[in-house]
Amino acid sequence: MAKGKELVSEFKDFIMKGNIIDMAVGVIIGGAFGKIVTSLVDNILMPIIGVIIGGVNFSALSVKIGSAVIAYGAFMQNVIDFLIIALCIFAFIKIMAELSSLHKKKEKEEQPAPPAKSDEVVLLEEIRDLLKDTEKKV
Repeated sequence: MAKGKELVSEFKDFIMKGNIIDMAVGVIIGGAFGKIVTSLVDNILMPIIGVIIGGVNFSALSVKIGSAVIAYGAFMQNVIDFLIIALCIFAFIKIMAELSSLHKKKEKEEQPAPPAKSDEVVLLEEIRDLLKDTEKKV
């Protein structure tokens, strides 16, 4: 029984980690985004492309080989879906990286400059360096 409680405790710790929750949110948003892109491709882009190339309905494009039907039009729509999603993810990552670098640059600018060394410290450093040089020569 103690083993079961320990397992449940470890599972709770695993689930409550921020990475798991972030990943779950990403999967949910990604699924919703995928539906939006699929709708964009199916209902807007493919009909426009079909009109441009002569009124072809891409979803109906297929080839019959024996009793098998190869629906290459649906495949083309899925490829376009993928390319649009990949382009959006690429743009999002580039934007986030740019914002991150701007934030880091701003943090560096906001850091105060180190205080200037006093005359005594500068003099002591010069003496130290001279002593090092004379030790090397001896």
